[in-house]
Amino acid sequence: MTRTPARFALVLCLTGLGALVAGCAQPQVGRDMSDPYEVQNRSVLSAVIASDTRTLRPVSQAYGTHVPAPARTGLSNVASNLALPAMVVNDILQVKLGDAVQNTARFVVNTTLGLGGLFDPAGQGGLTAEHTDFGETLHVWGFGEGAYLVAPGIGPTTTRDFVGKAVDMVLDPLGYVITAPASYATTGVKLTERFDDRYTYASTIDEAFYKSADPYVVVRDAYLQKRRYELGMSDAPDSGTYDIYEDLYE
Repeated sequence: MTRTPARFALVLCLTGLGALVAGCAQPQVGRDMSDPYEVQNRSVLSAVIASDTRTLRPVSQAYGTHVPAPARTGLSNVASNLALPAMVVNDILQVKLGDAVQNTARFVVNTTLGLGGLFDPAGQGGLTAEHTDFGETLHVWGFGEGAYLVAPGIGPTTTRDFVGKAVDMVLDPLGYVITAPASYATTGVKLTERFDDRYTYASTIDEAFYKSADPYVVVRDAYLQKRRYELGMSDAPDSGTYDIYEDLYE
């Protein structure tokens, strides 16, 4: 009975935290970004690359090699479909009602006619997803980008988007509907999507992680260019850097 009020209170606390950290760590005048945690970020990225070497990279290669492409596509479709309800909530918070209607219609069509999102009849009919998240909601509400971070389990982000990701988990309507043990299956589907993304973008990610002179700078610049483009803060980034985090950490 107290689950919803407790989650609402958590959303308020996290939003307040987002306002604090974003407000206290704005990019300095004359700089393109704020990176006051570079030492810590480099340490986390080193751990991320080590984990990629030991686990994510070989598992994703095995997944991409042994799981047929239609099955991988279907599982990715399901994962994408599961993300839509949280996007609808953010559309409403941003007062983008047209996007909210479109994402809702896409979810309904693919959940029913698409067998839980396994297939994409909505996309074939022109109902594409309008991607958004609570980090974008905070941007629309006027919160600054804050400092650049590399967070364990998340990857490159900013203080604003780090809080946004936490709030998205709380706001997701499916979190109230799909409970254990069914929620274990949804978690598994989302994990397979990460394997598929790592396999799909293997050459670009390998180039950044293992062949660049300074992986930290490459990853940071690629992420910030992509994110700022998504939020309408800059022009489209170079294609060579854009693909690095196209889907890997989304």
